[in-house]
Amino acid sequence: MSQRKPCILPLITPRDAARVSPLEKYRAMTLFAESSDTAHAARNMAREALQDWGLPQLVDDVRLVVSELVDNVVHHSVPDSVRARPGGSRRVDVSLRKWPKWLFVGVADEDSSPPVSPTGEIFMPHLVGDLPEAVLPDSGRGLLIVQRLADALWWAPEEGGGKTVFCRFDLDGSSADRSP
Repeated sequence: MSQRKPCILPLITPRDAARVSPLEKYRAMTLFAESSDTAHAARNMAREALQDWGLPQLVDDVRLVVSELVDNVVHHSVPDSVRARPGGSRRVDVSLRKWPKWLFVGVADEDSSPPVSPTGEIFMPHLVGDLPEAVLPDSGRGLLIVQRLADALWWAPEEGGGKTVFCRFDLDGSSADRSP
């Protein structure tokens, strides 16, 4: 009995993405967490892609989401031991993929730890009068913002270590109106 070999799909480069499906649009960028303009470069890439794809109504929300996810990598990720390089920079891979009904944003890093979402009582309205800063939790605020702006948010571990945090924006008009 012969064994079937696993199907290994090749890595799709941005130039090849147009050949995958004429309905799909793809843009990606690799950055380094130690660079002073990492989040700025990611936001600009997102803005340019959305404008090129005719989605100006999503620019503000997607730029904020990208900024929050990239900032999480910059401030919180610690590369897995198998991915860490002494003295090396931490990779941040940002991707945007547009399909007819959805826009997917992905931010990958070299840390396999799950993203930390706030738990328990998030808002403490009884403290607003005396301490306005008590309304928000100490950590996880960025993911709260992403959850509010995107239609879906999830993460997936990478096979060789690290993870990707994904979010989805629905383009079919079923989500909240994002017009300027």
